[in-house]
Amino acid sequence: MPHEPETAPRFRDKPVSFVRRGGRMSDGQERAWAELSPVFLLDVPRDEAETSILPGASITPTAVFGRTTPLVVEIGSGQGHAIVEAAARTPDTDFLAVEVFRAGLARTMLDAHRAGISNLRLVEANAPEVLEHLLPAGSVDEIWVFFPDPWHKSKHNKRRLIAPPFLPLAAQALRDGGLLRLATDWEDYAKQMRDVLRAADAFAPAFEGEWAPRFDGRVMTAFERKGLAKGRAIRDLVYRRMPRSADAGT
Repeated sequence: MPHEPETAPRFRDKPVSFVRRGGRMSDGQERAWAELSPVFLLDVPRDEAETSILPGASITPTAVFGRTTPLVVEIGSGQGHAIVEAAARTPDTDFLAVEVFRAGLARTMLDAHRAGISNLRLVEANAPEVLEHLLPAGSVDEIWVFFPDPWHKSKHNKRRLIAPPFLPLAAQALRDGGLLRLATDWEDYAKQMRDVLRAADAFAPAFEGEWAPRFDGRVMTAFERKGLAKGRAIRDLVYRRMPRSADAGT
């Protein structure tokens, strides 16, 4: 028998909440990727998987952006419509877009460049690994997860991002008092999100009643309009990171 290597390549031992959508980029997106990646895209150390983050790797946000300001992280930024608009509207805040869809990242960079935005960076990576490894503890003011993949078939529900394993990672990255903002147009996923957060000691609701008001910092995108056109209600939730002294075992 051929000799087996002592250590086999190590890929992820946890399920990921996305399907890698490579696709073919347009010529404009290819040019944007080539020309704008050095400006906007973080060059991060990888583990074995293409969109992984090497454990122990981390960034210093103040060094990345060259200043000390609030930091907002959007997970699953898609084409970047929401985060580019937010970055343009609030230049005194820095933004980090996390996405695995390369064509979406290219579109985000192109739109940010056209808008003259300098307070936005992007990372092509699996979001939980960004929160766990790349971002220092307590460095993030807000985490946004808007319209994550609902994985609406029951057999795929386990792939949903907003689930118990995600919350300690979000809590680690957020500063005390930081916000986790969520939105979805799938009612059962909204209810799951609410149930999961209700059981999390590190978070407390920052709204009253059944659902939070629509976040006025979220621009209305074509994706949201599509959900509304199909008769699906948009449900927002927002939770505050409790002081670390209140965490179990601290």
